[in-house]
Amino acid sequence: PISESLRPKTREDGYAIAEMLSKIRNERVVGWKIAATSKAGQAHINVDGPLAGRLFESRILSPGSRVTLDSNVMKVAEVEFAFRFGYELPCNSREYSLSEVMNSVASLHLSVEIPDSRYEDFVKVGAAQLIADNACACLFILGASANDWRDFDYLNEPIAVSLNGETIDSGYGPNVLAHTPVALTWSVNELSSMGMTMKAGQFVTT
Repeated sequence: PISESLRPKTREDGYAIAEMLSKIRNERVVGWKIAATSKAGQAHINVDGPLAGRLFESRILSPGSRVTLDSNVMKVAEVEFAFRFGYELPCNSREYSLSEVMNSVASLHLSVEIPDSRYEDFVKVGAAQLIADNACACLFILGASANDWRDFDYLNEPIAVSLNGETIDSGYGPNVLAHTPVALTWSVNELSSMGMTMKAGQFVTT
């Protein structure tokens, strides 16, 4: 963990640290991730709600990329819905509605996130420190844009996960803040509340 004297105590502190680290990194932010969108995920890392983190340009991989998890602490891959925004949603004094957010989306991409953490014991450091660690963002494989995605049933349609050609699990929309578009709307409003803008061309993985 971060030494006690420097440790962020609030979510706002965590986001301020992540922003400073982003400025030091001086690299284009192409998207955002949401960590801990499910109750199981929140329980696993001991937080009481989701967390947002930046995805940097050099960390975006193309489909078919080969990745090693040898030095990865978290050792997990997550199947994702990534929504790319067609126009900017600036920070606002009021919350954006779900319909406003969904209407601003230009495309959907089935993708894979490979998170990681600087903390050896990431399940115990708490939300503020995890946010400071960019919500465990690491590598991201952005898939091609999907067809007919606006009519997709995020609540009831399972997404099968396969390993070496064999189906091993399925994911469901209700696991993501009860509804995938709700998670996307949360991300826009979370950034807005911290004075940040969702920019045109950026994507959010839910």
